[in-house]
Amino acid sequence: MKKNIHLIILFLSAILIACSDNEDIIDNPPSSFTVWSGNSINFEKLDGADPNLESNQDRITDNVWITRGNDGGQIYNIAKENSSDKNTSPIGTEWAVGSVDDIESLSFDDFRSAVGSPKDVIGKNLIVHLIEDDVYISVTFTSWSSGQKGGFAYSRSTQN
Repeated sequence: MKKNIHLIILFLSAILIACSDNEDIIDNPPSSFTVWSGNSINFEKLDGADPNLESNQDRITDNVWITRGNDGGQIYNIAKENSSDKNTSPIGTEWAVGSVDDIESLSFDDFRSAVGSPKDVIGKNLIVHLIEDDVYISVTFTSWSSGQKGGFAYSRSTQN
């Protein structure tokens, strides 16, 4: 229920705007969230690379720095946590399989619940919600190393 509150607020805002006689509100509707739909960039952390080094972290915002340890775990947010936890990582994010075109109907969850086994994430179209920043980003993983190597790569949208 908590995860859908942003969508409910967006829906109610749209109804209020559509029913309003105030032209200023219609011309400048409030934005309840931001979708980054700029050019895609690629990020890669090589097998065995030190997750503590900035070059091995995708520093998306000041609050979300995605990396992966070399112990076979999943991705985590090194800006908020020291290692991955399969039930909560990456902290400060929630994920859904789908497209930003369908954002109103998507159900967001923690990474593992959204994608299943992380090794099966390759090629899935995902949306990550950066909770504190209230930003939605398209993500497609292109590689995921197994055997406690820690490598992974993805393509993601950037700020407009």
